[in-house]
Amino acid sequence: MNKRKFPVFLLFLALVMFTAGFGVSRWGILSEPVEVRLLRKQQVVQTDEGHQEYYFGLLSEEEQRGYREILEGIRNLEEKFYLSLSGDDEIDRVYHAVLKDHPELFWVHNREKVYKTTYAGKDYCQFSPGYTYTETERQEISQAMENAYQEVLAQIPEGADDYEKVMTVLYLYHRHTDYVYQMMIRVLPGLSGKKQAVCAGYAGAVQYLLERLNITCIYVEGDAANSDQGHAWNIVKLDGQYYYVDATNGDQPDFLEGDAALLEEHKTTIYDYLCPFPKEYEMNYTASDEFEVPSCTATDMNFYVRNGACFNDYVWNDVYDLCKLRIDSDAAVVRFKFSTQEAFEEAYMELIDSNRIQDIARYYMEVHGLSQISYHYGILDNMKTLYLCFEKE
Repeated sequence: MNKRKFPVFLLFLALVMFTAGFGVSRWGILSEPVEVRLLRKQQVVQTDEGHQEYYFGLLSEEEQRGYREILEGIRNLEEKFYLSLSGDDEIDRVYHAVLKDHPELFWVHNREKVYKTTYAGKDYCQFSPGYTYTETERQEISQAMENAYQEVLAQIPEGADDYEKVMTVLYLYHRHTDYVYQMMIRVLPGLSGKKQAVCAGYAGAVQYLLERLNITCIYVEGDAANSDQGHAWNIVKLDGQYYYVDATNGDQPDFLEGDAALLEEHKTTIYDYLCPFPKEYEMNYTASDEFEVPSCTATDMNFYVRNGACFNDYVWNDVYDLCKLRIDSDAAVVRFKFSTQEAFEEAYMELIDSNRIQDIARYYMEVHGLSQISYHYGILDNMKTLYLCFEKE
């Protein structure tokens, strides 16, 4: 019986054609630029020293690869570079994750200025982030940010816990109007197309400083109630719990209702936005749905709770004792909050409408040996907070 022999060269040709066809039509490997093939071979590093990269952890494996590619390209100041990604939504999501995780990349355009070149049927692209500052300007701003960090570091009390570090950052940030801090607000842009450059600068600067202090701090963007403008804030982790921190609102004493808002000497940091009650804060601000952010539920680190100035009910003697304690400590501003609207309204009616604040003012005069003083009040209705301010004449 004769066996039919298949020519060897035909078998070889068929194998080559199959391999080539599989490579080009199925994976596109042979048609990819060498730069893309090298990118696909690189190991995706899971951590970046000095950075927490919360949003990196929310990405898929392919997106994480693209994240590292974008980060490296920006750090190398490349005008255009390849990515092993091609989908518009996918690239935008990864790019936003990079910028939200890295406030130090202030020289990069926000999302309105992203350019990419895609290729039909290909799963890679060329990416152009765009840069906003010259090398000299980048060095100058980077040094200013480093100076700000060193100043914060010098002001932190020895043995301070993470809460005290956060409070120090906010206090210094709000007290300074010098070049360094104003520059940080100005150069750290927002990621969305909404008008939020100022709040994005605050949130980005706070993230930069707290991250340098090894405190978990997440940059968050979202919407403000009854407004078409976006907003940006932070979520920090303290003692294993997540809390909101809003540096922008904390630097807005004009939010106070009442005559105290007119006093220049009482333009104090609004600590209502340092670990505020989650439900109160969420009535005004909602995070975008682009990324999931940690849920904030705890109240232990709320400024008023931590300082024994939060009342569940209005009791005159309790409020009066707190005021005397603060005045004995030479405070010119006494503030306290209530956990319920009913208690807040009751306190307002007696202290302000019925003018019982006079009794507190008299105690202030006795302590300081004064014959007369001016006193004022301020309220944050949405936070159920009362401010009592005293001014020596």
